[in-house]
Amino acid sequence: MSALWTAAELALATGGQASGDFAGTGLAFDSREVGPGDLFIALKGEMTDGHRFVDGAFAQGAAGAIVSTPVDHPHILVKDTTAALNALGVAARLRTSARIAGVTGSVGKTSTKEALAAALARANKGPVHRSVKSYNNHTGVPLSLGRMPAQTRFGVFEMGMNHAGEIAELTRMVRPHVAMITAIAPAHIENLGSMEAIADAKGEIFQGLEPDGTAIVPFDTPYRDQLLAHAKAHARQVITFGRKEGADVFARDVLVADHGTIIMASLPGAELTFTLSQPGDHWVSNALAVLAAVQALGGDLAAAGLALGEMAGIAGRGARHRISAGGGDALLIDESYNANSASMAATLAVLGREEAARRIVVLGEMRELGADSEALHAGLADPVLAAQVDIALLVGPGMAPLASRLQGKIEVLHLADAQSALEALSPMLRAGDAILVKGSNAVGLGHLVADLTMGDA
Repeated sequence: MSALWTAAELALATGGQASGDFAGTGLAFDSREVGPGDLFIALKGEMTDGHRFVDGAFAQGAAGAIVSTPVDHPHILVKDTTAALNALGVAARLRTSARIAGVTGSVGKTSTKEALAAALARANKGPVHRSVKSYNNHTGVPLSLGRMPAQTRFGVFEMGMNHAGEIAELTRMVRPHVAMITAIAPAHIENLGSMEAIADAKGEIFQGLEPDGTAIVPFDTPYRDQLLAHAKAHARQVITFGRKEGADVFARDVLVADHGTIIMASLPGAELTFTLSQPGDHWVSNALAVLAAVQALGGDLAAAGLALGEMAGIAGRGARHRISAGGGDALLIDESYNANSASMAATLAVLGREEAARRIVVLGEMRELGADSEALHAGLADPVLAAQVDIALLVGPGMAPLASRLQGKIEVLHLADAQSALEALSPMLRAGDAILVKGSNAVGLGHLVADLTMGDA
């Protein structure tokens, strides 16, 4: 494997001093993720100091480290490792001729980022780099940039926030040729105060666009004009996407079939009919955004359509599992990574379309909703009932308003934590059940999914 960074390149990028000649093939700031040949960045955080784990990183095969204190291993010595990480991200962006996409939104950004990367890679015309997991914050974005090989053809980077001003800083580092907002929903409203403020914060992504950049904006949102104003201030071209005719990229027809959703999409100067493997109206919207970005980046639309038909569910964001239940099996839909009212409603609608003996939901409370928390939790009652849910396991104190609204209408269990939900759910499962698991990541429902899927296909 060719070197990602040599010691000389690291020293030049970070302004540090190399202890000797070495090279690394990967980059990590979590010592648990370090593998043979990787470079380890010893960040100092509020809770711990990465320098404590330098020896462990080298025991796992690290080739070098970036440190602010000298160590008895190959290293680059810098004044501040966080500043060095940022500088490395900037240097990685400067040295590549790749076409770059930036993705943000209240819902769907990780799924859309993954789908866009797969769509660009499907044509096999050059390496595609993307941010992994949800590495979308002030450390995840520069790390993802720093991991980008110089010869990359396309790069796809996710950007997130929970306060105003955060995306502006990230997008100026990423410098995308195409910047996309997937949707606006009440995520982080506790910190931002209003939906309009959320739209403004997401609109910051256009501030980093390259001079010839393209902005991609959702058409079917009450905040469209607000987002368009942000886009037009920075983009040479603005493209809208949505279900409604009037959008630049829209679904002329949508047909739900057993093997997926067939979409006839209209784009500027092109038409594309393709099958989307992932179910749900929210995925139709995601797919249209992906096609808009592929076209703007100069990618292959036909290959993108094939990729959207081949996509498997992402862990925590729609992955589907068959699990043992009552002498047979049951369907488990894993949406455990995150939740807000819009994504809850969308995935409940998907569950409602499943053929099942019983429909069961395990819903964790939604975090960072502030004064709107009670109303937004209670408002989930209608989507739960519309999905014809038989049993609802509601996890966390924030779910009390929903439990109250559902009481007497369906079977409801209001539980303190994920472990209690697992203990209640496991003995009640039967063959033919369909179970949806969704909640804010901090609730810990991913551990419930892991326990239920252990040893199952």
